[in-house]
Amino acid sequence: MSESVTRSLAIEDRDEAVMLFGPRDQYLRSLRDTLHVKAVYRGGELRMEGSAEGVEQFERAFQQLRQIARKQGEIGAKDVATVLDVVQSGTARGGAPIVAMDSGRSLRTRTDGQSRYIQALQTHDVVFCVGPAGTGKTYLAVAWAVALLKSKQVRKIVLVRPAVEAGERLGYLPGDLVAKISPYLRPLYDALADIMDPEVVKKYLENEVIEIVPLAYMRGRTLNQSCIILDEGQNATVAQMKMFLTRMGTNSKIVITGDLTQTDLPRTVKSGLADAVQRLRDIEGLAIVHLDQSDIVRNPLVTRIVKAYEDELPRRKAGP
Repeated sequence: MSESVTRSLAIEDRDEAVMLFGPRDQYLRSLRDTLHVKAVYRGGELRMEGSAEGVEQFERAFQQLRQIARKQGEIGAKDVATVLDVVQSGTARGGAPIVAMDSGRSLRTRTDGQSRYIQALQTHDVVFCVGPAGTGKTYLAVAWAVALLKSKQVRKIVLVRPAVEAGERLGYLPGDLVAKISPYLRPLYDALADIMDPEVVKKYLENEVIEIVPLAYMRGRTLNQSCIILDEGQNATVAQMKMFLTRMGTNSKIVITGDLTQTDLPRTVKSGLADAVQRLRDIEGLAIVHLDQSDIVRNPLVTRIVKAYEDELPRRKAGP
């Protein structure tokens, strides 16, 4: 029999505790019963006792729920079920791969937040993922799209990005359309090249099995049996976001990623991503996943840089 361990979490805000524990402590009971951990809240402190694995999973689950509550302003029974599934499945500790890469490696999630993201992709047709640089928002979306393509669940991948800085000057840049917009779409090419063999990517691009296009060129299209990813969604206007979301045809999936702290739109223009996260949060079949500093998987220095900017500098608003 494993030795019992104890750990405690500070929750000094009584209103936060009420939200996290749920109606009549329903959410707290779910965590306790599922993970077989005793948990008592007293004096602004949640004391946990159980096996080392159970307590570790309980704390991870509770911190994930805390993050969701702070981002969404509320949590529900579905959030609790999702988080429990993530911490028990072990995907954030090297569990089931997302996609087998052409290099022979398997791509796996590395944090609980990333695991929630993948679970949302598996269970919803439209997924928004909002978070800071380095959390894998775009990379995981592209990997998931490649997995769908390889398993023949979709016939086409469409990768989309706003070319905000180019604006109306695209026509004055040298070269054809591809040459004009390539600098803005480079991160998507890089993600594809890391997951798939470059020659396969080249063939798919030539055959239009994979398309990489600027957001402005999506108007008027309807895409069936496709996985459509909008990267840097914070740089889409409200009208552009509506246009993009309505491109979805039958048997298609849509993923929108972005960082609301890095909006390049004019200050007077509201971000379509900020608007959509607020406007569509209660739509059935749609998921909104928030990642934060704890999900950054680049060099650990990136986490400290992001934190320094968020703590010390005034955050630019995503729109009026």
